[in-house]
Amino acid sequence: MNIGEEICGEWLRHARKCEFVQYNLKTPDVQGEIDVIGINLAERVVYACEVAVHLITGLQYVKDNRPDNVARLTMKFRKDIAYIRKAFPEYKHVFMLWSPVVKNQRTGSKYNQIEDVQRIVDTIKGELDAVVEPVINQNFQEALDSLRAVARKETKEHDSSVVRFLQVEEHLDRHLKRLARGEDG
Repeated sequence: MNIGEEICGEWLRHARKCEFVQYNLKTPDVQGEIDVIGINLAERVVYACEVAVHLITGLQYVKDNRPDNVARLTMKFRKDIAYIRKAFPEYKHVFMLWSPVVKNQRTGSKYNQIEDVQRIVDTIKGELDAVVEPVINQNFQEALDSLRAVARKETKEHDSSVVRFLQVEEHLDRHLKRLARGEDG
């Protein structure tokens, strides 16, 4: 599991109230894995998420020295959707693509990551009548902010290093502000 997957999983746990979160689930019928799956039993919703955290290059998969975002991620979502539909036929299915940095190259560029994401969304909708929700750029920031809000309210220790880090950051900030005002405690 990488940090992006943990952010996604913790968001599913806290924002979408998933009782179960599984990372890197190996799919039995097709070689590969689903990065993050969350299950909300009460609402009977299953989330299948692909996560790509490429900070410098943005969303940039490459094959034979050429960008491969659309082919690679479309293939992954086809596999994810087939597995989720078979394993959870009675649940609502939500598919998500998580990536904090997705670049919008200038108009007319040969390769544009924002356009790649839209092509992935459109292809999956057209082929499989499934919706892929992009959690990219600002939406990724909003997901982090919602986890930060959880961390701000709670002091109990979390199993997640991501949420615990956010707790430390939030409570340290509050403490330092009190010290600066001359308050003790």
